[in-house]
Amino acid sequence: QVQLVESGGGLVQPGTSLRLSCALSGGTFSPTAMGWFRQPPGKERETVAAINWSDESTLYADSVKGRFTISRDSAKNTMYMQMNNVKPEDTAVYYCAASNYCSGYGCYELALYDFWGQGTQVTVSS
Repeated sequence: QVQLVESGGGLVQPGTSLRLSCALSGGTFSPTAMGWFRQPPGKERETVAAINWSDESTLYADSVKGRFTISRDSAKNTMYMQMNNVKPEDTAVYYCAASNYCSGYGCYELALYDFWGQGTQVTVSS
């Protein structure tokens, strides 16, 4: 059974940094891609970033380009997102997810992800 567990969320001040982690478990499952998604209060879930599990190519939402960096450690089956210069508008529940079949730019599509974590709250406030 595939499981994803996020960690690293919390309350931080604007302009500071935070790193989220997502641990993947589940036997021999190897995703084609994994991603970070977020759901701000009262809004729909949106894509933040995605990473191809084999070649580490990445995709980012325009709102986080240059501030957030997605990465993965395949040996540890763990994905990360380094969040720098966070802003109040980054406040959201952050979810990690894994896809069994997306490729290329298609991995930006939230609907192509099969497995989801439970989410971790990130609040940016002074």
